[in-house]
Amino acid sequence: MTAKPQSVLNIRLPVWRARLLVTLMFLGFMALAARALYCQSVNKDFLQAEAEKRYSRTKSLIATRGLITDRNGEALAITTAVETVTVNPRRINFEGISTEKLSQLSNLLNLDTDFLKKQLNKKNKGEVYLKRQIPPSLAKKVMLLEIPGLGLKTTYKRYYPNGEATAQLVGITNIDQQGQEGIEYSYQKTLAGKSGSRRINKNKLNQVIEEVATISNAENGAELALSIDRQLQYVAYSEAKNAVLEHEAKSASVVVLDVITGEILTVANWPSYNPNNRSTFKNQAAMRNRAVVHQFEPGSTLKPFTIAAALEGKFVTPAKLIDIEGGQLRIGRRNIKDDHFENNLLTVSDVVKTSSNVGTAKISQMMEPTQLWETLSKSGFGQLPTHQFPGGARGVLRPPESWREIHRATISYGMGMSASLLQLARAYSIFARGGTLVPVTFERRSAPVEGRRVISEHTARAVLKMLETVTHEGGTGVSAAIPGYRVAGKTGTAKVAAGGSYARGKYRSSFVGIAPVSNPRIIVAVMVEEPSGSYYASVVAAPVFRKVMEEALKTLGIDPDGIDLDREVKRYVAPGPV
Repeated sequence: MTAKPQSVLNIRLPVWRARLLVTLMFLGFMALAARALYCQSVNKDFLQAEAEKRYSRTKSLIATRGLITDRNGEALAITTAVETVTVNPRRINFEGISTEKLSQLSNLLNLDTDFLKKQLNKKNKGEVYLKRQIPPSLAKKVMLLEIPGLGLKTTYKRYYPNGEATAQLVGITNIDQQGQEGIEYSYQKTLAGKSGSRRINKNKLNQVIEEVATISNAENGAELALSIDRQLQYVAYSEAKNAVLEHEAKSASVVVLDVITGEILTVANWPSYNPNNRSTFKNQAAMRNRAVVHQFEPGSTLKPFTIAAALEGKFVTPAKLIDIEGGQLRIGRRNIKDDHFENNLLTVSDVVKTSSNVGTAKISQMMEPTQLWETLSKSGFGQLPTHQFPGGARGVLRPPESWREIHRATISYGMGMSASLLQLARAYSIFARGGTLVPVTFERRSAPVEGRRVISEHTARAVLKMLETVTHEGGTGVSAAIPGYRVAGKTGTAKVAAGGSYARGKYRSSFVGIAPVSNPRIIVAVMVEEPSGSYYASVVAAPVFRKVMEEALKTLGIDPDGIDLDREVKRYVAPGPV
């Protein structure tokens, strides 16, 4: 029996419906074609950018920070390659890591096991830093553990070969190689260079699968040659440290200048810190370059400038007699005194040699305040420093209109005004250079520089001759004398100001000197803060000057200029504050 055909198969659609269906299908395909054409032409850039966001990345090419060297090319700051241990928690099968391997990783990276587990379980993160800036040798041991998801990223770290000796001068960088202190900060643009970039492709596991192209090359930082002499810096640092320990002082600073070129050969301080150990950065006081940023009352080391102003104005001559009235001078309610003088009459030269406060004050009374102020101001006191070091002290020198009679007297011997040790050392260049003030620098110079005239050459030579008598027998600075060399200088012992007055029993000892006198080349300035026991500069600061100056003369190969090379230098301890 023949089966009847199913009725469904016999259904025939109306022609108009078939045509409508074909038309709709055709329009659909046309819409898809139009959309494809739109995506591939009009909206191509947007879609490509969105696609690249899923796999394409821009990798930064880090520029190597520039080398910092001393004047002889010896490294003071270098950049070394280090490794950062990273992990991709999404690739980590935490249960698959043995307890032994986890313990080994914890020990190698010196990380707490609980902290390590927490970092490895951050499944919402594509990359997590476990330990930054470790040595390549340690990184190799970490990778030998063969923990999936663990990786290395090469970065750079700053290393300072001279450690504490140059820490406050050279400064430090942060973990991202940005200068934070000292020369590293002030020369940031020079040293940092310019980073580049490269286009890379990554997969969904954040792994690099292709390096596409370099967008821009990294430009490494420039090398910076400082004026500092590394060996002399270490000697000055050691002597500053020894002075603090020997005299149980609060701190000590040393500055060495080349008066011909204006180069700063040494800036040393104690206490200091280790720039290679970040745990020592907590002591902010130890990180300050006190010789440059700390200002203090210079005391008797300022007296030569008062004498220079009086000589320049022809108020006195070196041989003029000054009546010191038994070492007592009353000004208003204040009493200025000298404790160790028997004679009533001193020549101007002897006022400097014996460091008479009364003699200096009486000489200042012969001048108008403006005349003394101009000499001090032109010598750099109270002026903004011109060197490129962050936080350099300006010092305080009040305008002469505000001076009362007692101010004129106290400022004449270095009280009631302030300066940094670097400012003080630079100011002494007017006596070493025939009356001109040298522009100082932390960068190496290869030629002499012109200075700005402050006093006449005749006055400068006269004061230099007076300063030389200070290191002769009977002067306050005999302990600064160097056999075979003619040395000029000035002691300074001053009370420490605190809370608007002077602290009882606290003193500051300083010495600034020049050598060789026949052809001045080197200035050395020393300041020791709050020594215990004997605090006179002749005992505390002058011996430090002698040792540092001897090394400086030897380092620069300067021949002796003394008349008697075998003269035995007599040690002299001043019986009163100087």
